[in-house]
Amino acid sequence: MNLFLTLAFLFFVGSMAGWVLELVYRNLAHPGGKWINPGFCTGPYVPLYGFGLCTLFLLAMLEDHNLIADPFWNQVGLFTMMAVAMTVIEYIAGIFCLKVLKVRLWDYSDQWGNLQGIICPLFSFFWAVLGAVYYFLIHPHILEALEWLSNNLAFSFVIGLFFGVFSIDVAHSAQLVAKLRRFAAENDVVVKYESIKAHIRASQKKYSFFRPFRTDRGLNEHLKEMYLSLEKRRRKRK
Repeated sequence: MNLFLTLAFLFFVGSMAGWVLELVYRNLAHPGGKWINPGFCTGPYVPLYGFGLCTLFLLAMLEDHNLIADPFWNQVGLFTMMAVAMTVIEYIAGIFCLKVLKVRLWDYSDQWGNLQGIICPLFSFFWAVLGAVYYFLIHPHILEALEWLSNNLAFSFVIGLFFGVFSIDVAHSAQLVAKLRRFAAENDVVVKYESIKAHIRASQKKYSFFRPFRTDRGLNEHLKEMYLSLEKRRRKRK
């Protein structure tokens, strides 16, 4: 099976698994809160994890080359590379959204040692742990899944269908981000993507989980209302 189909399959699996992971993590991190569809897209997938799984798979395959003679330190080096690679992917995605789209998809500003609120040592450590979990618990099953896929290439139709829907979703989400970017430029602010979704979730009686920006009022009205509320809080603190 060629590398392109392998990576396409891994992106498909990683994006959807990452969406589930983000959904559960956010609910555990904010117990009692309302469930909000995580990520940039409308559908149940987070592309960052898709790229991440492809990266972890490629790095895990390097173990066969025995870059370090001692098996223990070879694995430590492998997990370190995984943490660095995932942190770099996270930073590139975060800085692109922040500088180009004027949207902040996540915020580590309250974490020690953070860089522009995009990456921080704590989450780099989590990436290392996730890399270890992937290597010991997931990678063997990934290899089995790839072997199954090579014997059932008809499943590639499902992968193609996923990328078709995914492409349409990205185009639709890009239109929404363009509106957020316009508002950010006009008001000299950076829009926090998850915050505006949470604001709409709290203020709407009827709420669509997979279409959080579909409201009875205009998106700009929600944005102005949210930032007015934030400004009032800042004044009270002063």
